[in-house]
Amino acid sequence: MFDLSTEAVLFLVIAAFAAGFLDSIAGGGGLVTVPALLLAGFSPVESLGTNKLQSLFGTASATLAYAARGHVSVNKQLPFALLAFVAAAGGALMATVLPGDLLRTMLPLLLVAVALFFAVKPDLGDVDRARRITPLAFGLTLVPAIGFYDGVFGPGTGSFFMLAFVSLAGFGLLKATAHTKFLNFASNLGGFVAFALVGAVAWQIGLLMGAAQFAGARLGAGLAMRRGAGLIKPLLVVVCVALAVRLMMDDSHPLRLWLGV
Repeated sequence: MFDLSTEAVLFLVIAAFAAGFLDSIAGGGGLVTVPALLLAGFSPVESLGTNKLQSLFGTASATLAYAARGHVSVNKQLPFALLAFVAAAGGALMATVLPGDLLRTMLPLLLVAVALFFAVKPDLGDVDRARRITPLAFGLTLVPAIGFYDGVFGPGTGSFFMLAFVSLAGFGLLKATAHTKFLNFASNLGGFVAFALVGAVAWQIGLLMGAAQFAGARLGAGLAMRRGAGLIKPLLVVVCVALAVRLMMDDSHPLRLWLGV
């Protein structure tokens, strides 16, 4: 069925389950699955395309779980989801002509800044606070901007959505997580469509990983709804820092080259 060993398939399925669990709570599932696909022997572009396919199942699973408990209204968010979809598709198509090194240089710094925000902000909980931007302005500016970033590059998208929802929209952590998963599903779908059009998706292993993602995300979303901010906040900080470290481990990362390490 697969041009992979049984051990490699099992490794990717376990990675997808873990990624779905992690991503449904704090984002960062790509931190697990993209390196796993690369280790299994897929090319970088096929790893990104296949990751988009399997991550659709995880974000869809988490969205369904959160929506069933009333934490996100899918119907009300559909226009913004469409913007995220279109922006991500455009971003994926533009990925080859944009300055990728600039994104790679800045991303670890941005992720550490997000981690510091959630770590030192003492009053973050599950209760909504005063918003600093209208829902319309939020949907027309930040949603497509983050969606475009997801298509162009991807890592940290969930963390950036979370930061925007909490700091600007005034959402509590659980509500922000639920809305992040839906918009992340839309941006994943947009990126996936673009990668599929250029034939950069390994369908069989992607669908198998997707099933594992779905199960892991359902488990993670249930735990997040039971534990709330007490679980989401520390895990979000850990995921942001871990993703920044993982990016910096690449010997060709521009920051490492600039620092001479």
